[in-house]
Amino acid sequence: MKKNTIKILLLIIVFTNTLVLFSQESNNIKNETKDDIKLKGSISVTNNGISIIPTFSLGKPAAIVNLSLGTSRLTFEPEFRVSLEGKPWSFVFWGRYKAYKSDKFSLNIGAHPAFVFKTMPLTKDGVTSDYIVSQRYLATEVVPTYRISKNVTLGMYYLYSHGFDLGTIKNTHFVTVNTGVSNIEVSNSLRMKISPQLYYLRMNDLDGFYSSTTFTVSKVDNPISVSVFFNKVIDTNIKASKDFVWNATLTYAF
Repeated sequence: MKKNTIKILLLIIVFTNTLVLFSQESNNIKNETKDDIKLKGSISVTNNGISIIPTFSLGKPAAIVNLSLGTSRLTFEPEFRVSLEGKPWSFVFWGRYKAYKSDKFSLNIGAHPAFVFKTMPLTKDGVTSDYIVSQRYLATEVVPTYRISKNVTLGMYYLYSHGFDLGTIKNTHFVTVNTGVSNIEVSNSLRMKISPQLYYLRMNDLDGFYSSTTFTVSKVDNPISVSVFFNKVIDTNIKASKDFVWNATLTYAF
């Protein structure tokens, strides 16, 4: 695969963001009202923990806690992922800012430090035991989204991650083109959302193309939802990529 593939995708994102930033009216900020700080979040349980980059998974049941504290524009969003065995998987501490929002278009940006935990055998005083070791990452994201209609969106997502420790991937680029179709009526009280995406992943000098889809079913005015996720390799030379990954997740939002 050519290195210029990722350059082209990044240029598209930069071009899109530039158009949006220059199209903002000067009175956008002036017309905003002061927001109260709000806390919300969700708790999920899944049969297979899926990473932020969905071609990678924990390979075992996991629990995920997402929190969001802030205003309508600026939020702090920590995310805690642990296996159901009680071992930490990853802790991510997002800071996110809604840079622009109109009836049709929105642009969000964010950054986070993250800690990924692995169980590794280490020898001390001649005795080999399993230890939990953390690896440090720093990442940033850009998320432009266009609303085609009330229930249909089209967007892109770009994530850059840098690993600091021995054994981490130093440079990761993750670019998606995605859409969302929500509020699909299943019955009088059930609604479905379908979220397919195509994405490009580059990790150091290796890269690949993938597709994934999430189906989410929820009850009207009920905080509980059920989702099923599928991820498939299209073409890749990243050996750690799994050809097919799936999971089912039960989520409670508050």
